[in-house]
Amino acid sequence: MKTNVLLLTLLMITGAVSAQNGTKFFSLGLRAGANLSQFSGNDLSLSNDGGVFQLKDNSNRVWGATGGIFMRIGRTFYVQPEIMFSQKGGQFSLYDGTATNTRSFKMSNLDLPVMFGVKIARFLRINAGPVAAFNVGHNGDLEDAFNDYTNEDNFDSAFRRAALGYQAGIGLDFGKLNFDIRYEGNVTDVFNLKLNNPQAQSQFERKSNLLQATIGVAF
Repeated sequence: MKTNVLLLTLLMITGAVSAQNGTKFFSLGLRAGANLSQFSGNDLSLSNDGGVFQLKDNSNRVWGATGGIFMRIGRTFYVQPEIMFSQKGGQFSLYDGTATNTRSFKMSNLDLPVMFGVKIARFLRINAGPVAAFNVGHNGDLEDAFNDYTNEDNFDSAFRRAALGYQAGIGLDFGKLNFDIRYEGNVTDVFNLKLNNPQAQSQFERKSNLLQATIGVAF
């Protein structure tokens, strides 16, 4: 038993040393890939001018692009700040009193993740850390639905703030190439729409989550 424990310890130390060999302490690079995202939060149901407006989450995810730059500092243990442009979105099921339709929504964000990672093998690493997301634009027909059915004029103001979240995942490094798969979740709401409609007195809150896959190159 003691021999097995000693052998396992030696293998772990050898793996850590091997992970450091040929690895720069400081590197800059580019990352690009895709997001598969969705929204989650409280459902919204209200009546307005004799009509009915009900909005619920749709489990379908929405594709979006992501890309930017990263800086890695460290070898076996490292910190990796990034500046990323990222598209995130989701779909909703909207019932207008007569039929249920699917409405989509997509946001363009400037994401600032700071990842803390460790190499656990020559090519394999794990990392996690916080991310701040700043909304710089949005599109889709969800806003049209609010305008059509609620007569609200403050839809756009719900996005003029930052959202805080987290990312966690695994990565592979092959020379200058790296591959990452991450999960992202939110701590704060992505958007929080307060409705002025006196009949509603409601609040439409949403958080997002996504799966992200990227390929990168370090210089």
